[in-house]
Amino acid sequence: MPGYSNLSIKQKQIVWAWIFLAVPVLFYGIIRFYPTGNAFLISFQDWNLLGDRTWTGWDNYEKLIADPVFWKVFKNTFLYLLIGTPVSLVIAFAVAYHLDKLRFAHGFLRMLYFLPFMTSAVAMAWVWRWFYQGVPIGLFNNLLASVGIAQIEFLNSTTNALPAVLAPAVWAGLGFQIIIFMAGLRAIPTSYYEAAKIDGVSSWTVLTQITIPLLRPTIVFIVVFSSIGFLRIFDHVFNMTTNNPGGPLNSTKPLVLMIYETAFSSFDMGYAAAQTVVLFLILLVVSLIQLWLLRTDR
Repeated sequence: MPGYSNLSIKQKQIVWAWIFLAVPVLFYGIIRFYPTGNAFLISFQDWNLLGDRTWTGWDNYEKLIADPVFWKVFKNTFLYLLIGTPVSLVIAFAVAYHLDKLRFAHGFLRMLYFLPFMTSAVAMAWVWRWFYQGVPIGLFNNLLASVGIAQIEFLNSTTNALPAVLAPAVWAGLGFQIIIFMAGLRAIPTSYYEAAKIDGVSSWTVLTQITIPLLRPTIVFIVVFSSIGFLRIFDHVFNMTTNNPGGPLNSTKPLVLMIYETAFSSFDMGYAAAQTVVLFLILLVVSLIQLWLLRTDR
């Protein structure tokens, strides 16, 4: 094998490329791919985290299919996705669209919108939990009482608990989405708008025929990114329902919280791994469907 000094310039470039690539490849191999593969393996085993692993085949998946709590959690997880993603997308776009046209205090307002994204999810969840408390502690119920409206059980109601938990999660992610939308808006060439102005095109037509179509790559990124976030929601639910994890009758429990409780409360690592595999497949399928539906060549 020829030495390094005998290699051509192109061959040396290839060697150095692989040297620099070795670090991220090892990182993803050890930190990402190995745990993922190990989770798939554990999902076919019975393991309490301390004892020996026992091969059980498809037992964990059969248990999952027959578990009514799993199907309730499965429904909750998709409710977070189906409600949170479009609501956050519309609000973020509306704010970014109007904020982009604003010149006075533009930077300050953009910072205010982005601040919740930088705030600890735990601290934010506890603040919103305080908002939702009953009279005389909770902010929202005090405001309702001041105008003669009966107080609402936000976190202790099977009907209200999920929207109450979802609201701060949507609010927390708006700042990031607004910044991305504004970057996409700034990337649209002004010549399109100048031509539309000369032709006397209405503002609505400009929005629907120029702005939104040219924002398709930005929308694809935000939809996929936010969908993954809502499918993996955990911090807000866990911290806002600590007295009753998952809310009344598991009305707010997402799949990630179920995995956490199965693994570290019940110490059933095999069953938790099976739930993790299901979550991985959900994330994969949802992301692929969204990329297909929002692809640019349609």
